[in-house]
Amino acid sequence: MPETESSSPGASLRAAYANQCIAIPGVFDALVAKIAERAGFRGLYLSGAALSATAGLPDIGLLSQGELAVQTRVITAASSLPLLVDADTGFGGPLHVERAVRELARAGAAAVQIEDQQLPKRCGHLSGKSLISAEEMEQKIRAAGAARGDPELVIVARTDARGVDGFEATVERARRYLEAGADVIFPEALQSRDEFVDFRRAVEAPLLANMTEFGRSPLLSVSELDELGYRIALFPVTAFRAAMKAAENALRELIHAGSQRAVLDSMQTRAELYDLLGYQGYEERDRAYFGESPTEDDR
Repeated sequence: MPETESSSPGASLRAAYANQCIAIPGVFDALVAKIAERAGFRGLYLSGAALSATAGLPDIGLLSQGELAVQTRVITAASSLPLLVDADTGFGGPLHVERAVRELARAGAAAVQIEDQQLPKRCGHLSGKSLISAEEMEQKIRAAGAARGDPELVIVARTDARGVDGFEATVERARRYLEAGADVIFPEALQSRDEFVDFRRAVEAPLLANMTEFGRSPLLSVSELDELGYRIALFPVTAFRAAMKAAENALRELIHAGSQRAVLDSMQTRAELYDLLGYQGYEERDRAYFGESPTEDDR
């Protein structure tokens, strides 16, 4: 179906991945969301790991539902792209999931991701994880579906079973989560290309592949995942990692050399930033409210 201005965020996301695999980058603030939109992406991801890291916290479920909703609202106000929001374990039981989905939908989310880990959760590519029962996760998925309001809002069910109970348990849980009402299945930390192939053969549903760096999964390209039948290729912390390394390098240069001159070429310029922010439009509207027209020099 074609995307229109009247499409809901969920409908726009569904249309984007309906017939092809799309790349969805993680964005950790509104400015990165604007960069991603300008680059030509068709969807965005608010990663719990990146958002926690920006607060100086590990990804173990320490952020609140309110903090997640605020950042969702900030990003969806800055970009027209549909946003998939990582809600971790849903902040508790089914009633907590219900409220979280309702609040995130109001904040403009196109999709909400819920996982089957127990609290305190861990990064999906680390050991030491524990899972809730499949029955408990099914309850959460049903609660999410009941709370979404817009039936087009996408419910993404992530299972971390591969690193706990093995591949077959991952397939079994995925099938159960689909029966409970999930729209997209996210098998975390599959360990080889063959496992991505086998999972696709075993589970008939739109599938999400997590292409996070330095993890257990091979880094497959979007075109490779498309050939395998996946619909979303997620790059949750790629931009965050690149930005943090660039900041580290710039600050090391500054402390050692006493100047930033050597790293100017790697910086976003003032003009580029102002263009991204639409700075001129703000100035022109401000003048218009005072009844003044911009001068030729201002243009």
